[in-house]
Amino acid sequence: MDKYEWLAKNAEDTQIIAEKLATLLDSGDVITLEGDLGAGKTTFTKGLAKGLHINRTVNSPTFTIIKEYNGRLPLYHMDVYRVKDSFEDLGFDEYFEGNGVCVVEWAHLIQDQLPQDYLKISLLYEQENTRKIIFEPKGARYMQICKELF
Repeated sequence: MDKYEWLAKNAEDTQIIAEKLATLLDSGDVITLEGDLGAGKTTFTKGLAKGLHINRTVNSPTFTIIKEYNGRLPLYHMDVYRVKDSFEDLGFDEYFEGNGVCVVEWAHLIQDQLPQDYLKISLLYEQENTRKIIFEPKGARYMQICKELF
């Protein structure tokens, strides 16, 4: 499977690539975000929100699990870190098959509930403010998005 990499030297670079990605997204798209605490998952989501013309402040849904924002497309921001059981039915499939864009932080914890096709994005520490962002498309749609993005 192809991988694409972006080196973000600061939070602004992280938001820039996410904002560009947002212009390529459509209803039903699913983005998964992986990375250590503080790696930039919420920063990336803020860039997506900006690219989707969402004016509200975006912050981590750590304790609420899902936050919804309205823009060019609805954005469903999920943080499944605190989900106790990967088989817990929280209605994720309704969001994945819905009319918006889903962003799932810590998605490996609900791997069995993810759709077959999605865009996996990993944010890795390189240095204090620098992150390597790795895009791994799962499926033809996400492969095409990555080709357009890069």
